[in-house]
Amino acid sequence: MKQSFSLLFFTAWALLHTGSGRDLRTVTEPKNPPICTTLKPSSADETKMIQNALHSCAKGKAVALSSGVFTSGSLVIPSGVSLLIDKGATLRASTNPKLFDRGTNTCGTVDNSGGGCKPLIAISGATGSGVYGKGTIDGGGNSKLTGSSMTWWDLSSKALAENKAQNNPKMILINNSRDITLYQITVINSPYFHIQSRQTFGFTVWGVTINTPSSTRNTDGIDPTGSMNVTIAHCSISTGDDNIAISSQYAASKYISVFNNHFGHGSSMGIGSGTTFGVSDVTVTNLTMDNIRFGLYIKSNTENGGLVTNVTYNNVCIYDSPKPIVVDMHIARNPKNHTPEFNNIYFNNINVLTKGNFVFRGISKSNMVQVALKNVHIIKGSKWSVTNAKIDGTWTEDASSKSCTNPASEYLINNKNNFDLST
Repeated sequence: MKQSFSLLFFTAWALLHTGSGRDLRTVTEPKNPPICTTLKPSSADETKMIQNALHSCAKGKAVALSSGVFTSGSLVIPSGVSLLIDKGATLRASTNPKLFDRGTNTCGTVDNSGGGCKPLIAISGATGSGVYGKGTIDGGGNSKLTGSSMTWWDLSSKALAENKAQNNPKMILINNSRDITLYQITVINSPYFHIQSRQTFGFTVWGVTINTPSSTRNTDGIDPTGSMNVTIAHCSISTGDDNIAISSQYAASKYISVFNNHFGHGSSMGIGSGTTFGVSDVTVTNLTMDNIRFGLYIKSNTENGGLVTNVTYNNVCIYDSPKPIVVDMHIARNPKNHTPEFNNIYFNNINVLTKGNFVFRGISKSNMVQVALKNVHIIKGSKWSVTNAKIDGTWTEDASSKSCTNPASEYLINNKNNFDLST
């Protein structure tokens, strides 16, 4: 049966809208940079060996890690230089928190502030740097820390139980940089966020696999934060928190393309909750989601809200999600005066293959969620929770497929590395 919404129906939106917001660059599949030196692993801590090689490498080239396991603390990739982790090579985060400590002697502890750890890989103030190769970055989140009976993930659980903050390292943190590329790598078992960009202009993530257990906490996959001209393509992301989370806590996030990706377990294709400086001009195309808690999720609040506009979802298939689409302004625990505004949000050609609850919740009649639906297909018996929302368009209870076709699978199979994509 075909349904239509007339909740404060408005005709100003064009239902044929397919999304103009995107990365303004012309982005094609990256190529590995030439190698300046190739390193072989030893049984010792290899932080200094890798770091010295990175500092000695000429701009435009990469330090290559050959087959084997390299154990390292925090590394800094200089401007113009890249790290290439070859097929069969693993860069494994050290279990020694001291190798990530920021000088406060808090990394590997739980306290009231957090932020006491450097990332495994830091790229800051750089242009043209990156991480390449078909090898693996293993955060060792499930490994016991040096001198402790606890793992990084145990620390995260302890922080939650005590209402405190974890001091765990992120895997890749990019800050205040331009034209950064992550290509084909696999990132697993992160103690905290896998990949985050802050105030980065020009960021490409292509053919990357992220796989960390669903039970892990704060293990976001890819978080573009205050970044512009971002492309995330042909990736497979399974994690414990947001698969992708776009936010604007430090600066505006805009001109973002997310296409031909597959999400396994995780929380969402998310925008928010921090939208203070605005999120706009985002297009998500050809996405499959399987075992996702919130599906397509736009969230904010009066604590850190802002404008979210010109966001388009095209050709998305969602399976096994209790809340396949959520657009919600009401998640604040500490209300303030940063009022969110959500408008010009389009859902085109969406297939939801299992029952779920669709949530659209604005703040008031004067500050409504504004969305448009076109060719949205769901399963009969799904629920709709709509409060203070303007919804234009229709949905149909005729979804019949038993599974989603994975748009990232062909690329990943053709470029399969040493990681088992079936997990």
